[in-house]
Amino acid sequence: MLKRIDQTLLEKENNTLKRDLEADYAALGEKLARSDVDIERLTCAAGEFQIAVPSWGTGTGGTRFARFPGKGEPRNIWEKLEDCAVINELSGCTDSVSPHFPWDTVSDFSELKEKADEYGIKWVSVNSNTFQDQVGQTASYKYGSLSNTQKASRELAIAHNLDCIEYGRKLGAKSLTVWVGDGSNHPGQQHFQRAFERYLSSMEEIYKGLPDDWEMHIEHKMFEPAFYSTIIQDWGSNILAAMQLGPKCKSLVDLGHHAPNTNIEMIVSRLIQFKKLGGFHFNDSKYGDDDLDSGSLHPYQQFLIFNELVDAEYRQQEEFGPAYMLDQSHNVTDPAESLINSAIEVQRSYVKALIVDREKLYGYQDENDALMASLELKNAFNLDVSPILAMARLRKGAAIDPLAVYRKSNYRENMAKARPRDPNATGSGIV
Repeated sequence: MLKRIDQTLLEKENNTLKRDLEADYAALGEKLARSDVDIERLTCAAGEFQIAVPSWGTGTGGTRFARFPGKGEPRNIWEKLEDCAVINELSGCTDSVSPHFPWDTVSDFSELKEKADEYGIKWVSVNSNTFQDQVGQTASYKYGSLSNTQKASRELAIAHNLDCIEYGRKLGAKSLTVWVGDGSNHPGQQHFQRAFERYLSSMEEIYKGLPDDWEMHIEHKMFEPAFYSTIIQDWGSNILAAMQLGPKCKSLVDLGHHAPNTNIEMIVSRLIQFKKLGGFHFNDSKYGDDDLDSGSLHPYQQFLIFNELVDAEYRQQEEFGPAYMLDQSHNVTDPAESLINSAIEVQRSYVKALIVDREKLYGYQDENDALMASLELKNAFNLDVSPILAMARLRKGAAIDPLAVYRKSNYRENMAKARPRDPNATGSGIV
């Protein structure tokens, strides 16, 4: 397998930390054993856990006002793939990439797949872009795409999504994620029902183009860029559309796409119950769709979401197999560092949720013992599982301390030389 990080450096750093890790791991194992929890089971689960990296997340994000490009940031999908490979080499839990078209379109997808195979990287859900006009586009998305009042714009958006399916098929992906910025900014601007009907009609045409073994994931968003109303504004419209379209269509949950203080874990439970949970875009949020690093603000909420996911695994819920992906915008950090850290934080929430004694929790729930039920969750959340995550990485040949190895490798500095920035490139807008 092709490696981007110097393996001698990685092994040297691991050897320096290995003895302390083994001591911490043994101590945690003894502590867990007193509660009849097998640390090896948790470590195995941590090693199997994987979350996809968004190709666009490897670049520097921006605001509506400005973007400040980072040094050595990738300029195309080939360089994004390089960064994704590094993130996986160090974290051990990001073996797949989610591409976004037309940003990641290439002339030869077989060549792109071959390069990904060399890195040991898989391709997962492909994402379409009908929220901005492309150069030479024959119809505009200014007033919407799949729900546009103009047939030409709708047909163009449908064709693009069908193209994305074909690109994904060539890469070996198995799902299409559809998010649209369609909506309105003024009361009366749109007829709500007719707009939703146009959207569903367009999505039906895309759904027909899905291969038999594919899924379509609908992503909802409360606002932005349509600030008065959006076509798929919450999980209610999302699941209604998914149920209308068919069994291969499911809902995708982006943690930043909800109103503040929304009980996201309950929404997740509802989607699981009705077999409509397609997957996640993990990030964190303070005010709105902030796309902050996962677990940076609300780690307990993230844990509670995984409590529902692990519960579904434990109960062997039918048709349960959500896809996990990060979706973040990195404005002031090195994107690779943030993605490494975020992937590990999501993995941490998963492992903590595995510690919960399900049968004991069910008993407290049946007895209406609110305090003990809450403490069963809190006790798992408050336990530091870092030795488990680090041991899982060590056993997979990844880094005990990924960020330390990344910085000592001088990867970003080396990329700054290999990827000179275009001095004429604009610094405005969102990427």
